[in-house]
This record gives sequence, C-alpha cells and structure tokens, in this order.
Amino acid sequence: MRSGLEAVVLSLSPVEILLGEPVSAETEKLLMAYAGPKSNVRVERMSRDCYNEGGALAEVISLYENMDDDHSKSNGLHDPMDESGKERNDLHGIEAIMTLPDLVVQALALTIRYLKEFGLERIICFGSSFRPFSNSVEMTLSANTLHQLEVLRNNFNGSTEGSLFQVMNNTCTSFGSRLFKQWLTHPLCDANLITSRLDAVSEILRSMSTSTVSQTEISKPDLNSVLSSVLTMLGGSLDVERGITRIFHRTAKPSEFIGVIQVILIAGKELQHISSNENFPLHSALLKRLICTASSSSVISRGVKLLSHLNKDAADQGDMMNLFVSFNDQFPEVAAGKIAVEMVKEKLDSLISQYRKQLGMRNLEFKTISGTSHLIELSSDVRVPSNWIKISSTKKSTRYHPPEVVKALDELLLAREELTVVCRSTWDQFLMQFSEHYAYFKAAVQSLAALDCLFSLAILAKDKSFVRPFFLKDEEPRQIHIKRGRHPVLGSILGDGFVPNDTNLREDGEYCQIVTGPNMGGKSCYIRQVALMALMAQVGSYVPATSARLHVLDNIYTRMGASDSIQQGTSTFFEELTETSTILRNCTNKSLVIIDELGRGTSTHDGVAIAYASLHALIKEKRCMVIFVTHYPKLLDIMKEFKGEVGAYHVAFMTDETMERNGQEVTFLYKVIEGASDKSFGLNVARLAQLPSSCIAQATKMAAKLEADLNKRETKGKNKDKIVAKSGRCASELQLDSHEEFKETFRHVVKIMLALGNTDPSKVFCYLKDAREAAIRALKMVLD
Repeated sequence: MRSGLEAVVLSLSPVEILLGEPVSAETEKLLMAYAGPKSNVRVERMSRDCYNEGGALAEVISLYENMDDDHSKSNGLHDPMDESGKERNDLHGIEAIMTLPDLVVQALALTIRYLKEFGLERIICFGSSFRPFSNSVEMTLSANTLHQLEVLRNNFNGSTEGSLFQVMNNTCTSFGSRLFKQWLTHPLCDANLITSRLDAVSEILRSMSTSTVSQTEISKPDLNSVLSSVLTMLGGSLDVERGITRIFHRTAKPSEFIGVIQVILIAGKELQHISSNENFPLHSALLKRLICTASSSSVISRGVKLLSHLNKDAADQGDMMNLFVSFNDQFPEVAAGKIAVEMVKEKLDSLISQYRKQLGMRNLEFKTISGTSHLIELSSDVRVPSNWIKISSTKKSTRYHPPEVVKALDELLLAREELTVVCRSTWDQFLMQFSEHYAYFKAAVQSLAALDCLFSLAILAKDKSFVRPFFLKDEEPRQIHIKRGRHPVLGSILGDGFVPNDTNLREDGEYCQIVTGPNMGGKSCYIRQVALMALMAQVGSYVPATSARLHVLDNIYTRMGASDSIQQGTSTFFEELTETSTILRNCTNKSLVIIDELGRGTSTHDGVAIAYASLHALIKEKRCMVIFVTHYPKLLDIMKEFKGEVGAYHVAFMTDETMERNGQEVTFLYKVIEGASDKSFGLNVARLAQLPSSCIAQATKMAAKLEADLNKRETKGKNKDKIVAKSGRCASELQLDSHEEFKETFRHVVKIMLALGNTDPSKVFCYLKDAREAAIRALKMVLD
C-alpha cells in the first residue's frame, strides 16, 4: 500500500503530516522525501508505544460516547451524497470502528489526541471527514503515473505550469479548484457516473451555445448565465468551504460567519431561478441534484434564521455587545446583560438633575471629551465640593467627575465587561449550535464546488473545441479508438502546429502496439496523449480529438523516463524494474499500460531480455491494452508468436545525407504510422544538443564500424543457414544413404558449421573455404 500512500500524499498536498512512531524505514523515507527542507511541510511525530497494551480503541470510542446522541445524529451520520447517490464514507459510528484493524485504530487515536490539543477533535465525528483508501467507482492513480503524465505538476520545476491540471482547470473558486484536483487524481471507473458528468457538461455547453445577448432574453435566466453569475460571485468572495469549517471549529469571527452564510444564501437563491424556470428545464440528473442541493429550501431557511439573530453592522465593527438580536426570549443572558447596562446608564443620566440643583445651573449637561464620558465642565471660578475629582482643565474651564459619577462609571464598566463575557460565551454557544446545520451547508458547498468543476469542463470543451468521448457497453469488445488525437497540453500550446495521431486498440484484434523510431521523434508524446485522453474521458471531460470511442479502464499504468532516488537509496534501473513489477502485479485486462524504453538502464542483452519477458507477460497473461516504446528491434520478434494481436509502428521521418558530413539530417514528421524502424538517429540528437564536432565525428566513425560488423555477422549467419538448407535438400532428393563417402563429407561440413559459433573471426574464413571445397567435391560425386 506504500505506493498508494504516496499517491494520496501527492493528491492531497498536505501541509502537515502526523507520524505515529515507530514506522517502517521505507515509509518514513517516502514521507520525508515529500516533506523535505524546501517543502514547508510540517512533520509532527508522536509515539504509539502507549497503545502497546491496548487502549487505542477505548480512546476512540470515548470520543463518540461523550457526544450527545442528538448532536451526533445531526453531525456525522447524514453526510453529503456523492454523484452515485451513496454516502462517501464507510465510517458510521462505533460499530464501524470496532471492525477497523488495530493499526488503523491506533492512527485514529493518535489523531484524536493531537486534535484535542487545539479543540478540533469534533471533526472526527463526521463521516464526511473520511474517504476510503480505494473504492470501486474511482480509479486510484499511482504517484508514478501522476508524476510521469505530469497531471498535477510539470517535471521541469515542479510547478503547475504546463501540467494537465493547469490546462483543464477553469474553476472560479478555490474550493472548486480543490475538488477538480480530486477529480483529476481519481477518475471514475463507473460508466454511469462518467456518463452523468458528460451529460451535465453537454447540457452546460448547449446552454452556452444558445445563450443570446438580446435585451429581451437577458431577463430570462438560463443555465449558463446563472451559473456564470453565481460562480463569479463565489470566486470574488470568501472561501466558503474553509469558512464553514472554521465556523464548525468555532474559530470564525462574526463578520466571517455572516459573510459565508450570506454568500451561500445568495448562490442558493440565484440557483433557484434555474430549478423553478419552466422555460429552461434541466435534463441532466446530476445537474438537477447539485442545483437542488445547493438551493434547497432547508439550506436557505436555516441560513436566513441564523442571520436573523445577528446584527451585521455590529459584526463589521467587531461590537460583540450589540451583535445579537434578541427577540422571542432568544439569548436571555444577553438580554439580561443589556438591561443591566441600560439601568446603570439611566442611573448615570439621572445624576445630572442632582448636580443642576446643587450648582444652580438648569442647563448643565454631561459632556464627553477625548473619550472620557460624563464630565461636568464648569468655569474655572466656580467652586465645587472638595470630593469632586478634577479630570482636566483649560484657561477658562475645568472638568470634574463627582464621586457618584465615578462609582456609577465603575458599575457601567463592570456591567459592560459582564455583558461582553456573556456575549462571547453566547457566540461560542451559537457556533456550537451550528453543528446542527453543518451537514446541510457542507452539502450545499460541495454541490457548488461540483458545479464549478462541471462548468470548468464545459469552458474547456468550448474554448478548445474538444469532442465528447463515447463509452462502449461492457458486452462489446474492449477497445480504444481515437481519431486525430492530440496531446491536451502540447496541443493547446502549439495549436495547428501539433500533428494529430490515430490510435486503434481492440481486445479481439490488435491490443498491443510496439512503437519504434528516432529519438525526439514524438514517441513519448504519442503514448502520453493516449493515456491523458483516457484519463480525461473518465474524469468526465471532453477530449482533444475528432472522435473517441473507448471502454472504461480500471487503471492507467505508466513506466516512462529515467530517474533514481538517492534519498531512498535506489538506482535508475532499480526504479525501472520496481515500476514494471508494480504494473505486472496490479494491471488487469481492463487496464491501459504504456511503457517507454524499458531495459535501457542495464546492458543491452539484459535490457532486451527483461523488456521482451515483460512485454510477453503483458500480452499473454494480462491481455491488457499496451503501447510499448522501444529502441530494441529484437522485441519485434514477439509479433511472430502473437500474430494479429501485436502491431509494429514507428514515428515517420525524412533524412537527407547530403546536408551533413557527420551523419544524416533528420526531419521529424511526428506521425505514427504502421511498420517498424531500426533507426534511432542518436547522432542527430547529439548534433542538436551541440556536442563538440570532434565527438560527433568520432561517434559517426564508431557507429559505421559497429554497423558494418553487425552486418557481417548477419551475412555469415544467413550463408550458414543456406548451406545447411542446401545440404538437407541434396540429402533428401538423392537418397544419400547409399553413398558412404558423401555421408562422411556431409558430417564434416556439419562439424565445421557447429564450430563456427565458438571460433574467433580470423579462422572462420578458413573453415568456410574447407566447407565450400568439401561441398563441391560431394556434389560432383553425386552428379557423377
């Protein structure tokens, strides 16, 4: 499962990893390679030795037992539905926890213990916080596949620039972008779910094409305009997904709470225009469900009720004392605190009449100066009681606080502090009660994220002129049939300059392609584009081709490129074979396997042997769809055993030997055509890489010599076969059993032929001369 763990880490991109020790050295190496010094990923280590004698299960169960029954029901047991209409999680309370393996329970107990330090352990009570490691409706791409296909990041500098995610992602919101990444790393394996997404994208596309800009039609909301408006509004607002999480954890400020709920309400009310618009009925079941969930009356009524208790102006100003709107006996403690404050204020205000009489000033009023309230300002020559406290003065006036005012101000300050404490406590309780509504709002936000992803796929299809893939039924032979397919990333960069290619793989015909051809001719690009188009199709996206017909794959496996892992102590060739081993163990007849230049990390003989054996196993035992790129012509011999099931292809090119003295000038055509090519044109790549001309000249001579030696060996082998064949024909035709001398001569010839394999080249010519003379004498004797 370690490779699966690596894939999950790459897909989630966590910023913190909780490591329960002890852990195996291999797993720690893998995680620490991800959380390196430059990654800004925090690793928290916790010992699980405390659970050696048990206790992990009890610690986990105690969290659930301490929760109120009604509270638990409203939290974790009614999670948002996924696209299949089934709950995503398999964790439903104590019964499910009891069935978990011991190590899993220990990990969960460590997680709870760690989260308790921050008061965040309640999230564990939500089933929606858990996802199965693998399931039957999603493809779990390996970390190797994600890396080699550059799904999330490019292999140049590790950024998203030039990745499949960057090309396909047109989402408007940050939470939509996170879900889109999840979709890309977990393509669907259920044909019905794939079709549901494609139907939704198609309906949005139709709405885009039929949208009109006429003034009369603008007043009639359609799917495209409403979705565009809602998603644009959400994109310019708070991250509502993280917002409701902060609300649930009781860390949100009042202004953030109001902002998040208001955005969800606005989006829901806008989407109600679609669900209630009879002029534009929805045909996609997925769109109907998502829009109904995001705009449900339950979510809107709950949002309205929550906001009715809060004063937005006070929230914006951070005024906790005036935050709550009390009515119908709501927030009695806050109401009592406000009454206490008002009573002290009235007592203060009533004191002014006492001082008017005492000083004989009918128009005397309290003043507030520089933030100090309830000041009595008098002329400097007015005499006041000695117990009055002088606060400040000018040349003409003096300001005082009588002792009764000081006492009342202390009482007011105390009442306000008590009210603030009550309001903060009430706010915490208010956020705690949000748990009753959390599942509804989370479902709404997840639906908005899914709508953002579908709208993104529709924009992609419209802007790039992609086509809808067609998935064949299970009873039909498995196949991948693509016409004029293009690499989704390079095709978008090069535009019309990109050369499209067809792909035809069939279970009942040719299901393996061996691709040969020159270096830099486009072989790797071709096999990558096939894998990426299959991935895109099962995400629910349109694909860059003129047509695409295929079956649902259960996984996509890749073995490409050359890389070692110094941190994990593995060589380039070991990495090659490890990846190949994983493919051979896990692929099925429903998988797509693409392998690029297997066996190049060792000697030629070993490399050819391993590549041949691996390809043989994929064809004979696994019978999966395979595209195998190689520079080993010997691998084409496998076509003799699997006639009609394996096809030879190469990337087309043109050469001009007159243009370069050192080697041939090669023009790449980037077109994959039938037939094999025994030319790799490595010297051409050396010239493009600007190796010194002296090196290229020396390499050209060496290549010519090696090729000449090879041709000599092949010619001698053919001559040997001809002599043996001719001798056989003579023996059968002329009944040589009666000619003892010829039989002896023939044995001598055979003996010489057998000696050729173990003799150095300098003596081969002599033996062949002897064999030739013996054969001539034998023939003359027979003819005589």
